[in-house]
Amino acid sequence: MKLSVRSSKVEQSHIRSMSRACNAMNGINMAQGVCDLEVPRVVIEGAYRAMNEGINIYTPTEGLPRLRQAIASKMKRFYDVDVAPEQVLVSDGATGAFYTACMALLNPGDEVILFEPYYGYHRSTLVSLGAVPKFVHLEAPEWKVDLGALEAVVTPKTRAMVICNPANPSGKVYTRVELESIGNFAEKHDLIVFADEMYEHFLYGDAVHITALSISSFKDRCVVLSGFSKVFSITGWRLGYAIAPVNVIEAMAQLNDLIYVCAPAPLQIGAAVGLEKLEDSYYMELARIHQHKRDLFCDALREAGLTPSVPMGAYYVMTDVSSVAGNDDFEKAMAILEQTGVASVPGRAFYHDDAGKNMVRFCYSKPLEVLEEAAERIRKLR
Repeated sequence: MKLSVRSSKVEQSHIRSMSRACNAMNGINMAQGVCDLEVPRVVIEGAYRAMNEGINIYTPTEGLPRLRQAIASKMKRFYDVDVAPEQVLVSDGATGAFYTACMALLNPGDEVILFEPYYGYHRSTLVSLGAVPKFVHLEAPEWKVDLGALEAVVTPKTRAMVICNPANPSGKVYTRVELESIGNFAEKHDLIVFADEMYEHFLYGDAVHITALSISSFKDRCVVLSGFSKVFSITGWRLGYAIAPVNVIEAMAQLNDLIYVCAPAPLQIGAAVGLEKLEDSYYMELARIHQHKRDLFCDALREAGLTPSVPMGAYYVMTDVSSVAGNDDFEKAMAILEQTGVASVPGRAFYHDDAGKNMVRFCYSKPLEVLEEAAERIRKLR
């Protein structure tokens, strides 16, 4: 059968292709962002109890009221931001929330600004819907935003921009000053801002997460995206959410119903229980553990003669691999995999041009004993 034009525009994820190559040789997969740590017991028990209580049928497409309220309460608890439950949509992962937000707000031909290195699914989602990505390059290792570069890509067709904070793959954490400057830019050009805040609790050193909803110039033009895959280690549950003005949530809900119907009912209760019962110490320990893992693996990369851009948030590290044999990022990533059995993602997955030809990304959110083994292997890289 002849495939649609849309299907030809979506490329295979380099993360998945490297994962397959890693699995074929029974290696250590540091390509895919699977947070394979232990799931908090209260989250599992909350979902199990919900199943036993018969919460196994369709929910409102916007999500169960209990979870929407828990998300709104979380925004007040952590960021002192007032959000009404009606401003929350629960979807099938933050990816699903982003997809429905783009469908509700963008038209084919609209231009959307991405900071690169970008998260590949952001670009793929935009392209699949006929939007046109425009790119603003951030330079390692500090990944500073150049407002002049932002102004240079704006055209009459520019409709929106995407901010990933903390950023996958760079680990950049945006400061309040940066966000306010970007907010002023968005306000000046009347742009929608999609703010992906999935890694909001993965912060290191003195880094602080500033939600876009706390920036006055963002408030009426912002869709915040987050979820539970990483913070509760439940990537397979597919639970994410969006926070936006009520009229946007209502439009997104119609599309969410069409595409996903609803997020899994008992799993929504598990996530709600996690938000309600886990103390601040849980989130602090999560950050502490990942900072230790970051430092352990970055030290190993340096010992191997590589140059990591040490992240301030999330749990990925972009690494310069100029010293590794190979003509480009793919050959270098494969050389690392073949020599050490450790999989990474070629830099091309995060750039629209060849800017990533000497870079790869590693995900260090692994059980400590696995990460220590990966670090030991990387140290032996020739």
